[in-house]
Amino acid sequence: MPTHNDPFREAREQSGLQITECNGERIPYILGLKDLRKTVKDWQNFSSDHPFKVVPHSEENLRSMRQIPIEMDPPDHTDYRAIVEPFFKRPTHTEYMVDMAEMVSSMVSDALDKGELEAVHEFALPLQCRALARLLNVPESEAEVWRAWGLHALTEGSGLEAYTAKQFTAAEKNQGDDFFSMLNGVEFKGRALTFEEKQGIANVTFAGGKDTVINVVSSIIVYMSEHPGALDFLRQDEKYIMTACEEFVRYVSPLTVISRSCPHISKVGDHEIPAGSRVGLCWPSANRDASVFKKPDEVVLDRVPNPHIGFGYGIHNCLGAPQARLIIRSLLKSLSEQVKSIQLISVVPRIEKEESYTRQVGYDRVVVKLSSW
Repeated sequence: MPTHNDPFREAREQSGLQITECNGERIPYILGLKDLRKTVKDWQNFSSDHPFKVVPHSEENLRSMRQIPIEMDPPDHTDYRAIVEPFFKRPTHTEYMVDMAEMVSSMVSDALDKGELEAVHEFALPLQCRALARLLNVPESEAEVWRAWGLHALTEGSGLEAYTAKQFTAAEKNQGDDFFSMLNGVEFKGRALTFEEKQGIANVTFAGGKDTVINVVSSIIVYMSEHPGALDFLRQDEKYIMTACEEFVRYVSPLTVISRSCPHISKVGDHEIPAGSRVGLCWPSANRDASVFKKPDEVVLDRVPNPHIGFGYGIHNCLGAPQARLIIRSLLKSLSEQVKSIQLISVVPRIEKEESYTRQVGYDRVVVKLSSW
């Protein structure tokens, strides 16, 4: 797998922080696993209550509403999260898991029939969109709409807010058991949700887990092409499907940073953080912390224990984690069962560039040829 380098190693080992400049603002990234976990749990001093700035680069030009519940602190965060949590736990239900496994297996079979395949836009992107349709319990035809938005619903796509507004209106006229109908009908503190609240929840649902899942899926395909023994290893014992899933999330860590604001003077390790400033929670750095992970720069398919924080940590742990895990496990199982080998023809890495670091987060293009038994 090309690069997936760790640009934070030196700063993590020397001081535990790295200053990154974003739109003229100097933001210290927290790099070590221990410091990051401690910071995430301290929401009073490291707050998520800063709309449009949950990522270091402002999203005010990309959306018009606060994302709920990710841009909130308790108790509001807890109350809003409780509304949607049952929907996001659907991937833990047996019937749902079986359906997802069948869909992924069918897509792998189709990929084998095609011979040469562009695995980002022709496989990973439609896989994520079709899986999301199942999660939201809407017709699979909607996946084609989302596919047209590209790898990220906000930074590459357009029309997300208009689309979700239209879906809420349609659900009012034809109430069903889908995500939009659920938000229309739920009672929150004795009242219905406002339009802005529903839009805020829908916005993060579509924007939060698209490119991240796609980047892990494409990285898995590239890894399997470069390590022909990996599929054989997974075939040895089904438990390796579980451990490999967690390891790919740790190793790829497609989301680089989420920020927190500091209403008071705070401390990270020996470093003082001024009031009114922000810090960055740098997940991929923590997931390469050599004081926690042996061989942190290698993919260890049977890594146990694996205390990674690729899905976040604490109260803001990713709501979509059960869905992402199910997609990845289903993919690994289908590849191990159906695919003999993967030939890598060409790749274009997806690179994230900032003034103080450059890291690979996935791929923009991957051309492969899958061979069956």
